[in-house]
Amino acid sequence: MMPGIDHHTAMALLDWQIELGATEAIGETPVNRYDLPPESPARKPAASATVVAGAPATAATAADPVAVARAAAAAAADLAGLRAAMAAFDLCDLKKGARNLVFADGQPQARVMVIGEAPGRDEDMQGKPFVGRAGQLLDRMFAAIGMARDATDPRCALYITNIVPWRPPHNRDPRPDEVAMMLPFLTRHVQLASPELLVLMGNHACMALLGRKGIPRLRGHWTTALDRPALPMFHPAYLLRTPAAKREAWHDLLMLQAKLRES
Repeated sequence: MMPGIDHHTAMALLDWQIELGATEAIGETPVNRYDLPPESPARKPAASATVVAGAPATAATAADPVAVARAAAAAAADLAGLRAAMAAFDLCDLKKGARNLVFADGQPQARVMVIGEAPGRDEDMQGKPFVGRAGQLLDRMFAAIGMARDATDPRCALYITNIVPWRPPHNRDPRPDEVAMMLPFLTRHVQLASPELLVLMGNHACMALLGRKGIPRLRGHWTTALDRPALPMFHPAYLLRTPAAKREAWHDLLMLQAKLRES
């Protein structure tokens, strides 16, 4: 330990480094940061990527991450198989900096499926969606209308997932290419869980599944996503920053409760 730094300060500095995405304290070999990078060998001309009709797939044709994800998702026969397929998917760089795959939480037979944006630090550490401060608020919100992720009765249970299953570095927003390559898995996830209703938490969920954003305009109105009724809502993280919006969130929860009672 450095002189003049107590245990608590050292732990705080370590937490800060982890928050920045550090995964190793000491590498296998020493690195001289003053060395000039080695000259790159002359690159060979790239092979033509022309695809002949009827020809077998090559690396050029198999490198499309969306196509690979679509094939892997379609092959999953159940939720366990889908989770395994997502864990084996190596074309999304988010996986490299994340601790855990954050697949889902709650009752898979629930009538309502909540779809958020991406895991944060707490979710990445625990491997479950919505377990940090925003997740605690989400639990309180749905408890107010008699629903919970740990309910055993599917009529009052929740099933919760995210657009992307790995935490983006520094909690940045998922990039469009990252969302695109994970969307086939989410689509299959909804097909396999087969909820009656979807709740789209925040702009990123709406953009991924509706092709639109602007949550202040979208919330409070039922729409359709993945062939199911869907209700856009403010993300709990936004409500923590903007408590005045909780009144609109309560209105949307009552809309959800009314819809469930109708059906």
